[in-house]
Amino acid sequence: MSVQDFHLTIDTDNIRVIDALADSSELPKVRIKDALNKGAVWLHTRGREQRLRRATKTLKRGDRVSLYYDADVLQREPPAAQLIADERDYSIWHKPAGMLAQGTRYGDHCSLLRWSEKYFQPPRENFLVHRLDREAEGLILIAHTKKAADAFSKLWQQHRIKKQYSVIVEGAIGAVGSAHRIDTTLDGKECATEFTVVDFDATLARSKLAVTLITGRKHQIRRHLAGIGFALVGDPRYGSRRSDRGGENLALRAVALEFICPLRGDAKKYALE
Repeated sequence: MSVQDFHLTIDTDNIRVIDALADSSELPKVRIKDALNKGAVWLHTRGREQRLRRATKTLKRGDRVSLYYDADVLQREPPAAQLIADERDYSIWHKPAGMLAQGTRYGDHCSLLRWSEKYFQPPRENFLVHRLDREAEGLILIAHTKKAADAFSKLWQQHRIKKQYSVIVEGAIGAVGSAHRIDTTLDGKECATEFTVVDFDATLARSKLAVTLITGRKHQIRRHLAGIGFALVGDPRYGSRRSDRGGENLALRAVALEFICPLRGDAKKYALE
């Protein structure tokens, strides 16, 4: 099987994690070391859970270790992210389509958060303040101090960060230049999506939209637009077969972030071309 989970409680002192997992899983040590490097091994101790990466880490009696082994996930190569701005306390990244914002139990080597952890030398703390769907591309802010993470989290909760997106949907959703708003409740919570029709391609029967999120529910743009009959091009979850023709990527880009910096008080705007 390509997917296997292994959970063990250490019953002796001073055993290396790679030896304990090799004995328990019967996987070759080279595969276990790869899984460690890619964030698929977790240590549970003293009420805390954290990733283990060092194969020679010595475990103690009573420690609990989990290996979440998915051969397909571990063999994936992460696409390259691009650093847009380094503000020391936080950084702005262009996440490519296909990259996770953060990892899963089965690894984090294909995530933007891990990319950022490996990028900066000397190493910095990394806190994910918001997310972007794996299929989507665009701007993400990563905080590098707890103070910055708390400050930006509050901005997000207070809807004081302007988030702009560019999307392409199937169909003629309205006249070019017209403005619209969707207020459909999602997951029992009120939310709003505003958009302007930027262009219409009559040959493909597709509309290009500039979208502003007033709130930030899970998959809000995709669900709101699909809910009124205009699925995003390339949407594998909420689209129709027509909206995923030819294996196209999800036509959703987070193109701009704008806010007053909660740390220094200056106005900031970051945008993709």
